[in-house]
Amino acid sequence: MEGPDPSRLPRPVWHHPWKMYRVISGHLGSVGAIAFDPSNEWFCTGSADRTIKIWDVATGKLQLTLTGHTGQIRGLAISSKHTYMFSAGDDKEVKCWDLTQNKVIRSYPGHLSSVYCLATHPTLDVLLTGGRDSVCRIWDIRTQTHVHAFLGHHSTVCSVFTRPTDPQVVTGSHDATIKFWDLRGGKAMSTLTHHKKSVRAMALHPKDQYCFTSASVDNIKKFSLPRGKFLHNMLARQNTIVNTMAVNGEGIIATGGDNGSLWFWDWESGHSFQQSQTTAQPGSLDSEAGMCALSYDVTGTRLVTCGADKTIKMWKQDENATP
Repeated sequence: MEGPDPSRLPRPVWHHPWKMYRVISGHLGSVGAIAFDPSNEWFCTGSADRTIKIWDVATGKLQLTLTGHTGQIRGLAISSKHTYMFSAGDDKEVKCWDLTQNKVIRSYPGHLSSVYCLATHPTLDVLLTGGRDSVCRIWDIRTQTHVHAFLGHHSTVCSVFTRPTDPQVVTGSHDATIKFWDLRGGKAMSTLTHHKKSVRAMALHPKDQYCFTSASVDNIKKFSLPRGKFLHNMLARQNTIVNTMAVNGEGIIATGGDNGSLWFWDWESGHSFQQSQTTAQPGSLDSEAGMCALSYDVTGTRLVTCGADKTIKMWKQDENATP
């Protein structure tokens, strides 16, 4: 099932190239998770060193280190309604931190192995988690009740996003499928089988919530919502396992690969307008060049990438560049 002819897609618009302006060190292991606070004043990162660190956006300075996990941290999310941060990782734990006290106030036991991804619902007080047990679980944040176990994937659930209207929950898995879920009924609505390899990353457009992209080794694809109609492939091959992806309000997609490649794409045209190769920090192995997580800030003007070489890099557009 092919999408539209690429030659019929809109012409790519020119975007300013992105340049790295800061490297932050402090974690003692691969950095695998990132989330921005809605205030845009700070962001948090989670690492294989089992800590969560909170950094000042403006200066890049470390503000706080939180300990409590006993395994690699793979997922972070910050509530837009409460002073809560959620974390999950290889210790099967899902924790809720109260940021006024900087301590864990709730945990959500139930996953049978590593938890790979999590997300908070934009309007309801529910938390979504996905993990190596192939299940996406839905939790009531306040009561810690396990509301649903979404069963149907045949391998790790490694990406999840949520939106206020149906499908409210979308998951991507190592089984190469994307599933849409009915949050009220607790069952699958539909399954997309366009990818050939595991779907490790997905991104919902922050302004146009009727389209999302998904990334796999074979390609980066764009789908429309709510039906999941295939729109088109991105017009280049990154030729790496894409671990992480984000899109900002201007429609600039950033994708990070296992080999340290950071590519930027135009949302409308599917055209890649910049390919960067980040090098692992001195003293690391080449295999540690990999990008594990990335996120735009709330304004979409800064990008933060997290690496297997234990560093965090901050990027912004080069305003002096011209076409």
